[in-house]
Amino acid sequence: MDFDDYSNINAIRVKALSDATFSNEQLNHFHDLIYDQVISAAVSKLLKEYGSPPSPFCFFVMGSAGRMEQSIWSDQDHGLVFKTNSKDAQEYFLKLGKEISEGLKLAGYKKCSGSVMASNPLWCKSLKDWENQIGLWASESTWESIRYLLIFADARTIDGDHSLLNILKEKAFHEVKREQLLLRMLHNTMFLKKGVGLLGQLLVETHGPFTGSLNLKETAFFPFVNAARLLSFYEEIKETSTLYRISLLSEAVMPHKYKSLFSNNFSALLDYRLKHGSHRDYDSEHYVNINKLTKDEKKALKEIIKVGELFYEHVRKLF
Repeated sequence: MDFDDYSNINAIRVKALSDATFSNEQLNHFHDLIYDQVISAAVSKLLKEYGSPPSPFCFFVMGSAGRMEQSIWSDQDHGLVFKTNSKDAQEYFLKLGKEISEGLKLAGYKKCSGSVMASNPLWCKSLKDWENQIGLWASESTWESIRYLLIFADARTIDGDHSLLNILKEKAFHEVKREQLLLRMLHNTMFLKKGVGLLGQLLVETHGPFTGSLNLKETAFFPFVNAARLLSFYEEIKETSTLYRISLLSEAVMPHKYKSLFSNNFSALLDYRLKHGSHRDYDSEHYVNINKLTKDEKKALKEIIKVGELFYEHVRKLF
């Protein structure tokens, strides 16, 4: 691995993030640009060492990157699908997945603690093996396999042949419908951390390094993200961003006034995190210190959390 290449990319990333003020959309396009540079460097390295890719392929991201909802810091969640089903192709693309993962780490993106990365054979497969894997996850219907399907739902192409991922998305929709998994998916996401107490107070962390801060990810983001993802399966929506998913819902599933309510509040939440989140590192940016908020800012946050809970409750009743 050429350490200098990836370190230079990281230097560009750090400088741009420190010099510019981003909207959520601009920030996520910037992350995509960094990913493109890392992937290009990784592909060039493998081209020199092992020759051209033996098959068309698609490199995709998941998690907040897949939904285009990353903040300043982001960890890695990605996978790879390739067309040719052969041992040689598997070996080549697993090397590529490992190179990209190491490159992203050097470029400032923390590795996924759960190893949801193209360096892991579970997330780097031929199209045929991927179709079999999705079918297996659906038929098993365990808590873990359902979680994998939910993770995969957020997959978005970054580089390569987009049609390969589309085929897998269609397969996932078909299997979820055939196995009638929507209720299981709902149960898999039902534990939601309360953000507002019975007396209307914000419920902050009471111990640890973030004492006095609210966990935005678990209390505010999860209800919106989980609800929109579940509805994307319900209505077979391939788009991955929470806002786009909401916009594509049918009137029968969600009247326009509710779509506006949920979209406006989720947009406000994305802006809120950029403005008030602690951006020292990946872990801290999920928290906001409520002692640094004005009375009006606290009120706005409470409203966002309550609307998120309302959105999730709407989906629970629908299912």
